[in-house]
Amino acid sequence: MSLPIGQDCILDHIAIAVKSISSAQKIYEDLGLTFDKKIEEVEEQKVLTSFAQIDQNAHIELLEPTSQESAIHKFIEMKGEGIHHLCFKVKDVKEKTKELSSKGYKFIYPEPRIGAGGCLVNFIHPKSTGGVLIEISQRP
Repeated sequence: MSLPIGQDCILDHIAIAVKSISSAQKIYEDLGLTFDKKIEEVEEQKVLTSFAQIDQNAHIELLEPTSQESAIHKFIEMKGEGIHHLCFKVKDVKEKTKELSSKGYKFIYPEPRIGAGGCLVNFIHPKSTGGVLIEISQRP
């Protein structure tokens, strides 16, 4: 999906750390959302992911840890279940990483990586964004 004309980025998803995807899905399904049938494992991140479309652009992403070494497991242990990050779709994640780095933003990864759905992603460190973990993502 391309970005709307004149837009450098749009909200792609709100990621929520959960202990159980199946339990958490019910909350959003009761609100009227429908989750994809496929639950994807992102081995590098040690998580399972499940997406529900909110509108023509945005999704809810549920993140369930598959290991105690998962950053999501550690997040839940420290802060409990809840919003983990915001993700914005960009045209070119490598270029946006360079652009934002030149403006002083710090990233979790030196180079973008492959995330859920085969997207190229990087995360802006919360210390650069007033405490909010922000992901930038480029669809394949």
